[in-house]
Amino acid sequence: MVPLPIAVVMTSFEPGGTERQMIELVRRLDRARWAVHIACFEAKGAWFPRAAEVAASVAEFPVTSFKSAHTPRHLWSFARWCRRKQIAVVHTTELYSNIFGLPGAALGGVPVLIGSRREINPDKSAAQIAMQRAAYGFAHKVVANSRAAADRLRMERVPARKIAVVANGVDFDSVPAWQPRARLRKVLVVANLRREKGHDVLIDAAPEILGRCPDTVFEIVGGGPELQTLVARAAQRGVLHAFTFLGHRDDVAARLADADICVLPSRSEAFPNAVLEAMAAGLPIVASGVGGILELIDDGRTGLLAPAGEPRPLADRVMRLMADPVEAARLGAAARDAARARYAFDRMVAAFDALYLSELTRRGILAADEPEWAAS
Repeated sequence: MVPLPIAVVMTSFEPGGTERQMIELVRRLDRARWAVHIACFEAKGAWFPRAAEVAASVAEFPVTSFKSAHTPRHLWSFARWCRRKQIAVVHTTELYSNIFGLPGAALGGVPVLIGSRREINPDKSAAQIAMQRAAYGFAHKVVANSRAAADRLRMERVPARKIAVVANGVDFDSVPAWQPRARLRKVLVVANLRREKGHDVLIDAAPEILGRCPDTVFEIVGGGPELQTLVARAAQRGVLHAFTFLGHRDDVAARLADADICVLPSRSEAFPNAVLEAMAAGLPIVASGVGGILELIDDGRTGLLAPAGEPRPLADRVMRLMADPVEAARLGAAARDAARARYAFDRMVAAFDALYLSELTRRGILAADEPEWAAS
């Protein structure tokens, strides 16, 4: 059996949820079945080596703006690269790679085109949404990472026959089990510092939490454009002394093990890795009841949900766990069991593998009775 060439198109290798999921996919696809190539805008970033070290090849197409006069040339180069490598499947991974990679792969005659939807568009312009919707027209399938993201695709009039759902995965071997404790005072948030992540809501909830539990500390993992705004807000609320902004960290598993409660106060989410990793660790969770979080957290059984954008209910739920460590431990253990049953990386990779094979067979690239390809 000769491995079939597949190209995964990525915009960035900087730390983020989409990047983590797609790099793990690149690393875990069966090399006996797939020769995995990477196409990207920039062959650099903190996580680039993890992807590059397992790739059959890496090709850079330095798109800096879709308004640039150079972008059509990069599109043609990508199409020629697809033909030269005889790429059988192109899988784009987020908005910008969808807009570039799907039409480019169609131009290059790639038999199977897979697009992605991994967000709900909290910060995307009408023009960006329209461009992505046009790009989806070239895709044979568009894979959402949650039912919430799939619903958004249907709202944007992507045909239901094109939509598939493959949930994110998590590596349980890399996440140590959280140990229950009698005193819960360290609150952890793992999220890039963008407005839709709701860090400001936690800052506004902090005075009430600190009024009840003055030794509470808040550890914020993640970088982003809102850092100075959030620091100023914490200072204005008189709670900056309790907050530590750590920026990007590669030791998230250790931060989860050291924390007492995980909070994600997002205004919008598709399927947050932060919640999934906290569940895998067995850490008690308080999160907003929005988007894909509703698919992850069963309120009162595997975590506690609060209305998005409302500091008081968020504070109430955090203090509820602080006041009842036994309940917190019960919720964390139930979350870990639920995550292990549904969200292992092996399940995610197997779902993508099956999707690629199904679409190749549907387009006549593979015969349905080829046993070496049909084998699981």
